[in-house]
Amino acid sequence: DSHGVAVALAKAACGNDVHIGCLLCAFQDTRRSLRTAEASLTITLRFRQNGAKERNVRYNKNAKGEDVFVAYQILVVDDEAALRTMVQGILEQEGYQVCTAGSCAEALEQFRGAAPQAVLLDIMLPDGDGFALFEQLRRERDVPVLFLSARDEDAARLRGLGLGADDYITKPFLAQELLLRLKAVLRRVYRENAEETARLGETEIFWGRSAVRRGAVELPLTAKEFALLKKLWENRGNIVTIDALCQTLWDGPLVGYENTLMVHIRRLREKIETDPSHPQFLLTVRGLGYRLAREART
Repeated sequence: DSHGVAVALAKAACGNDVHIGCLLCAFQDTRRSLRTAEASLTITLRFRQNGAKERNVRYNKNAKGEDVFVAYQILVVDDEAALRTMVQGILEQEGYQVCTAGSCAEALEQFRGAAPQAVLLDIMLPDGDGFALFEQLRRERDVPVLFLSARDEDAARLRGLGLGADDYITKPFLAQELLLRLKAVLRRVYRENAEETARLGETEIFWGRSAVRRGAVELPLTAKEFALLKKLWENRGNIVTIDALCQTLWDGPLVGYENTLMVHIRRLREKIETDPSHPQFLLTVRGLGYRLAREART
């Protein structure tokens, strides 16, 4: 049954000392996922092991039937090295993967390279402020962000939440408070986004995390590739003009962007098409623009 399957997955991920009573995952969701006819599935396991604290592991079965266990990746951005180390230790003890940054520039580099599932973000940073960085991160990819700040003024808290942050935690904070708030946000966001997928032939699109998967390979989409694919998907079956696509990607005068658009189209085809040189879905309509076909071109 689904309970037994979930226990087996937890044991495979973390050893044989996991039993049914330790599992905290939503079994109803697990059963529904296991019955799906899709080529791949994802299950989030939450369990306790040897009486230890709760752990978080996502189980993925790819199209080849191979098992992959992936912890949530969390980006911690704070200019205080001691606090970064402390938070990293708290999260890693819970089974999360953690990357850290001490400035806006480092945060952007990690955000683009590591593709985290959530960000813990300080407001006061040496080369900028967290509010501006938050807006830049959200322009690139919509991931949950929790502010961590010594500023407990109502104005700062309201500004952060008003910008669209998922939570605002005031320093100093208890480790358990941080973990409970982070888990609540991850549970809410990724359960809500669980069904936000689409399929183009053999390619599966994950809107919630800006990525595509072909077979066993998952590839992150850049901000521009994501914006292009979203625009084409919303109008699939119809021609989207070059001007309309350029307006989606850039502000201001559009003169000179056509060649750059072609580069982004080529890179997107490399991620979603089986044979990018002979595309079946992302089609060129000569002299007009591009069209995302509903079905593969024969």
